[in-house]
Amino acid sequence: MHQPYPASGAQPATPAASPPGPPRPVRIAVMLMYAGAGLSAINLLVTLVIFHTIERAFADSSAAFTASDAHTFAVGAIVLAVVETGLWLLMAYANNLGRAWARISATVLFGLDTLLLLYAFARASISASQLFAVVVWLVGLGAIVLLWRRESAGFFAAAGQH
Repeated sequence: MHQPYPASGAQPATPAASPPGPPRPVRIAVMLMYAGAGLSAINLLVTLVIFHTIERAFADSSAAFTASDAHTFAVGAIVLAVVETGLWLLMAYANNLGRAWARISATVLFGLDTLLLLYAFARASISASQLFAVVVWLVGLGAIVLLWRRESAGFFAAAGQH
């Protein structure tokens, strides 16, 4: 005789409900973070293209700087652009998964970027690189505002429970 259900009375296991996907504000924030990574990658490419120009300008700016100092500055700019691009990508990935540490880390990094931008404006006149930095900062601002919206907070809280 065929039995349609298990004899023990046990019900078939149902898969655990997966956490819901990110709400619209988080999805937009993640897209902005990817845009920030793209802008940082453009900054990296531009820095690579004008590497020797940076070295010459830095070395010519003052007799106190050696060619080695200029080279160190240019290499530092490249390393910074690589790290910045990587951080944008890491924050986008982790925030898309709802990791609370990523939302906090992104906020701290945005605060540091704000301080660096203010310092840059206090030190020098406005340049094309500073205007580019403002565009990147605005992208970060948009992402941070969206990450801390009420709908986003619920997503991060729910993702932390799974």
